[in-house]
Amino acid sequence: MSFIDEFQSNLEALPNTLQRKYSLLHDLDKSLQEIQRQNEQRCEQEIDDMKRGIKSGNITPNSSLLKFSDDALDEQKHAIRIADEKVALAIQAYDLVDSHIQQLDQYLKKIDEDQRRERENVAATGSASTAPDHIMKAGKAGESSNRGRKKTRLTTATATAATPTTNTTSMELDLPVDPNEPTYCFCNQVSYGEMVACDNPDCKIEWFHYGCVGLKEQPKGKWYCSDCAGKRKRRKGR
Repeated sequence: MSFIDEFQSNLEALPNTLQRKYSLLHDLDKSLQEIQRQNEQRCEQEIDDMKRGIKSGNITPNSSLLKFSDDALDEQKHAIRIADEKVALAIQAYDLVDSHIQQLDQYLKKIDEDQRRERENVAATGSASTAPDHIMKAGKAGESSNRGRKKTRLTTATATAATPTTNTTSMELDLPVDPNEPTYCFCNQVSYGEMVACDNPDCKIEWFHYGCVGLKEQPKGKWYCSDCAGKRKRRKGR
């Protein structure tokens, strides 16, 4: 039996167990109230008897007779015992619920740790798969032109075209990544999926994810990012 099955089985029995404890608490409370009522009446009666004895001179103010009867004291002790039982039952009910909460916290913590490890593994796999792109980017300074850099990117894309892929968006990058891994694009995220290079050799960003620039396939001819395209238009307008 898995942890979640065992936890669910125990949880299903919890309401009935708590109901029994609450019912017993209710019965004890009724008994306690009845004993307190009887004791208050007994004590009031005994106090009135003491007052009458003092007025009649049968009892002196410092007499040893100025005390409650044994019956009254026994009732008070019984009330204390019932109150202690109520406290013990309340603690048991609290501990029972708290133990289930702690079990659930441990289970959720285990799930969180498993998911974290899975994200780290996915991130590590993604970093390894983008290594050729980083090597290409590091060596692009030796290319004769920006177009050659794009052709290198096209070669990488062609090599992986046979593998079915899904449309990748920036939502995938909620995973932890290597802080030393270079970032690209307007989203300032690591390399993933299909990417395109800006044909402006002075572009500060250079590489962009398809989804971030609205592309679904490799553009034909020269392609400029929105920043560089805007600069080119402003220069032409002068």
